[in-house]
Amino acid sequence: MLSLFFKEVYRMCTKILIADDEMDIVSMLGSFFESKGYLILSAVSGIEVLKQVEQQPDIILLDINMPELDGLEICKRIRDYVSCPILFLTARIEDNDKIKGFAVGGDDYIVKPFSLMELEARVSAHLRREARHTFEAQIKFSGDLTINYSERCLFFVGKRLELAKKEFDIVELLSQNPGQIFDKEHIYERIWGYDSEGDSSVVAEHIRRIRTKIAVYTDRTYIETVWGCGYKWIK
Repeated sequence: MLSLFFKEVYRMCTKILIADDEMDIVSMLGSFFESKGYLILSAVSGIEVLKQVEQQPDIILLDINMPELDGLEICKRIRDYVSCPILFLTARIEDNDKIKGFAVGGDDYIVKPFSLMELEARVSAHLRREARHTFEAQIKFSGDLTINYSERCLFFVGKRLELAKKEFDIVELLSQNPGQIFDKEHIYERIWGYDSEGDSSVVAEHIRRIRTKIAVYTDRTYIETVWGCGYKWIK
């Protein structure tokens, strides 16, 4: 039930940009997805699409045959700045057209006429994939340890472990570069800054504290001392 609740909340915050030169299609799709709980942005021309993209949609349904700028040109223009999925709506079914669409950054093709159920299923699939990517970017799993970068804390089998700011900064630096050795001076400059008063000896003390806190939950070593070189996060 809780998982279902979060899915509903996520959907209510999800913005779909519907872009088609036929207002009837925009209205029909807008009503359909709005009834499913999504937030709707709409556009009936290429120029309007460029303006609506500024609202940071989570997914774009883009007709290829748009006035002023066609869908392929729009996709080409925005792809370097927009990471969300772009699904082309088109009556074109030639392989060459599909290749052009994928080449400019499209993620999928929906051929008109289409089933609303199929379109919803494809939209949901792409959004789930995006959600997984976002989750993976914010979370790292390492054995029984889970690092939540967005909340800046650690979890051991569901038990929360709080770290001081600089302690978590060190964990973040090392864990996001597993296997890479950082000497104390490098860590100090990255975490405390070049102009900070003090010296790199403080790094060893912070790592000692991190290890002490982790040792309450496990005897596994996550931060290894590489003698004469520095520290590294064990892969």
